[in-house]
Amino acid sequence: MSRAAEESNRRMLRARDAMDRAYAQPLDVPALARIACVSSAHFTRTFRAAFGETPHRYLQRRRVERAMFLLRETDRSVTDICFAVGFGSLGTFSRTFRDIVGRSPRAYRREAAAADVPTCFTMAWTRPRS
Repeated sequence: MSRAAEESNRRMLRARDAMDRAYAQPLDVPALARIACVSSAHFTRTFRAAFGETPHRYLQRRRVERAMFLLRETDRSVTDICFAVGFGSLGTFSRTFRDIVGRSPRAYRREAAAADVPTCFTMAWTRPRS
């Protein structure tokens, strides 16, 4: 691997780490591109090539993963969880959750409560796929 490719990968990892840390904050492509020290268009292309999904989709998936945990482990309302993980509207959260997980947040919570298995198994079996 060339030095330029390594540096590009490091920059993309830096931006992905920022998304993992601040998933609940309003993050947009220009802000992430600044973290990676590249232009917005180059960032989107390179991120997708490196990780197999767009930065926006990655961020949505991370937010949904966190919401899945909160739905399983807390009694907080779906609306509360929606805003806690960084979504701006309940409709967008519900639609995105259904697209990624395959069922609504309320249905997911009901099914997770019915299954009495260790958390590590639940997390492994319910990890969202893109």
